[in-house]
Amino acid sequence: MAFEGFGPQALPFLKALGFHQTKDWFDANRETYEGDLKGPMGELVEDLAAMFAKAKIPLKGDRKASLFRINRDVRFAKDKSPYKTNVGAVLTRSGGKNDFGLLYIHVALDGCLAAAGFYQPEPETLAHLRAAMVRAPKAWKQTLGKLARAGLAPSQDYAMKRLPRGFEAVEDEEIAAAVKLKSIVVTRPIDDARLREPALAAEIAAFAKDAMPLLEWGWSAGVDTR
Repeated sequence: MAFEGFGPQALPFLKALGFHQTKDWFDANRETYEGDLKGPMGELVEDLAAMFAKAKIPLKGDRKASLFRINRDVRFAKDKSPYKTNVGAVLTRSGGKNDFGLLYIHVALDGCLAAAGFYQPEPETLAHLRAAMVRAPKAWKQTLGKLARAGLAPSQDYAMKRLPRGFEAVEDEEIAAAVKLKSIVVTRPIDDARLREPALAAEIAAFAKDAMPLLEWGWSAGVDTR
């Protein structure tokens, strides 16, 4: 089935789930979750995968592999609430969640968004990305320029206050700002009202195209975990 929008109860369900963190309540309302959230997210991912294949954008996904479980992993968490109050999915080059470089879709009460880039890479991988910025600053700045023309910039939510060890000598302010990032991602908010619109798929596909310079930079920076 083609994506026709998330259901009218998508966000109300997540709000109610925040108050009713029990298996009995979730099971009683599973039909709403499946019909208004999980099903549409699967359709959205598969529509995007088809769009990307046609546009030769190297991102894949499907309703089985791409969606994150709504159950929380509480084994080592202080918060033992069993359910997340958001729904997410990811598309990558292989279609697997742990691939290097991703497009992420997030539906939540506190803000829906699409994100792309390199989220919390392993320390060694992050060091390679930082080294690429320092080694070839022109390529990184060209990437920033392409992103800026699309209204995008790396999120500063993941920035360190000081330069990391091994990069203390970086003097270029633009490179230093990037080297401080622990995740190198760009985001674009999704208005709640757009969730029910079939055109949301095309909007996220346009965002992915705008974010490709960042993904292509990282993939060509000498780091490939595939």
